[in-house]
Amino acid sequence: MADERAFIKSGRNTLIHKVKKVDLVVVNGEDHPKIKVTQHGLEPFKEPLPRNRREARERYLEVVHVSSADIFAEEKRLLFIQALDGKEYKIDYSKIGTKLFVRIHQEGYL
Repeated sequence: MADERAFIKSGRNTLIHKVKKVDLVVVNGEDHPKIKVTQHGLEPFKEPLPRNRREARERYLEVVHVSSADIFAEEKRLLFIQALDGKEYKIDYSKIGTKLFVRIHQEGYL
C-alpha cells in the first residue's frame, strides 16, 4: 500500500525513529517549536517545512504531525522519542525555553 514510514508510534505518546537515512520533523501544533530527529539525536528544526511529501522525501525528511488522526489525534504536552543514537528523549512542551524542554529520559534502551 503506502510507502514505509520512518517511525513507529508506541503507546499514547512515544515515537520510535527507525530509518537511519530519513530524519523526522516532529510538529506538535502551530505554536510549539519543531524538532528534528536524526540518527545522532534531537535538534531544533529551523528550516521551512516541506510543502508536500515529495519535497520532504527529496530532503530526506518525514514530517510527523503529532495531532493528526493517524498519529496521536491531539497535541501532546509530553512526548517521548526513541532515537537511533540509543537514547530516549523526553520532550516537555510546558517547559519550552528552559533546559528541561528536551532531556534524555533513558540511555541504552536498544
